[in-house]
Amino acid sequence: MALADGARGLPNGGGGSAASPGGAASAEIVELNVGGQVYVTRRCTVAAVRDSLLWRMFSPQPAPGPGQAAAAAELPRDSKGRFFLDRDGFLFRYILDYLRDLTLVLPDRFPERSRLQREAEYFQLPDLARRLAPDAPEPAEAAAEGSASPPAPARSPSLLPLTPSQSLDAGGGRRSGYITIGYRGSYTMGREAQADAKFRRVARITVCGKTALAKEVFGDTLNESRDPDRPPERYTARYYLKFNFLEQAFDRLSEAGFRMAACSSTGTCAFAPELGGPATADDKIWTSYTEYVFCRD
Repeated sequence: MALADGARGLPNGGGGSAASPGGAASAEIVELNVGGQVYVTRRCTVAAVRDSLLWRMFSPQPAPGPGQAAAAAELPRDSKGRFFLDRDGFLFRYILDYLRDLTLVLPDRFPERSRLQREAEYFQLPDLARRLAPDAPEPAEAAAEGSASPPAPARSPSLLPLTPSQSLDAGGGRRSGYITIGYRGSYTMGREAQADAKFRRVARITVCGKTALAKEVFGDTLNESRDPDRPPERYTARYYLKFNFLEQAFDRLSEAGFRMAACSSTGTCAFAPELGGPATADDKIWTSYTEYVFCRD
C-alpha cells in the first residue's frame, strides 16, 4: 500500500516529524530497496565512508551541484516509501557488511567477485574495490592490513562446534549449509519396450535451500521470478534454474565446495491409448521425481 504524502518525509517512510517523540530515533533508521531486496540499517552505517556515493546521498549536505549525487530527499522511493536504488540487491549485502566495520569477508570460492568490484566502484568505495581486484590479497589478509582494530581472538573448534546450519564457518567466512536439487522427468515406452522409448527433456530443475547459498552457487542462472523478494537469510523452495542439464548444476555445486549427501527418487506408470489407434495399442508413460541433497561443511 502506498503511503500518504505526509508520511514520505522520513527516511523509513513513517509519519511524524523529528520534533515528535521518537522522531529523532526514526530519522536514524534508513530503509532501502536495492533491486527488490529490502535492507534496514542506520544512517551512520550507509554514510560510514566519507565522499562515497552513499555518504553524499545520506549525509546532510548543501544542494548538489551539476553531476553530483542527489540528496536523500530527492531519491526515488518505492510504493512503501523506501529509498530505491537500482543496483544488484543480492550483492549490496556485502557492500553493507563492509560499511559496518570496513572489513571484507566473503564466502569461500565466491563467484561474484568481479561483479562486486563493479558495485564497489559504482558506490565509490575505492578501498573495497582495491581489495576485490584480481591481484589483491585474500580478504582476511586485507582486513588485517587495513583495519586499525586488533584482530579477534582465535576460537577453539572444540568450544564452538560448527554445524551446516551456521551461516559462516571459522575458516575465512565460508557459508555452510544444504542445497536440494530436484527435477521431474518422463518418457513414453511402447510395446516394443526400449526400442520405442520416447524420452522427454527435463522441464525444470528446482532449487531448495537458503536464498544466499542458492544465489552464491548459481548466480545469474537462478530464476527467482516465483519468489523475488526473499531475504538472503530465509529459505525458499520456489527457485529453479534457467538451464535443463543436471550435470551443469552438479558442476556448479562441486566448484562451490558442495558434495552430494543423499538422493531419492520415485516413479509412477500410466497407460495412454494412442490417438486413433486400437484400444490394445497402449503406451506406458513413466514419470519420475528425483531429489539430490548437497552439503557444504
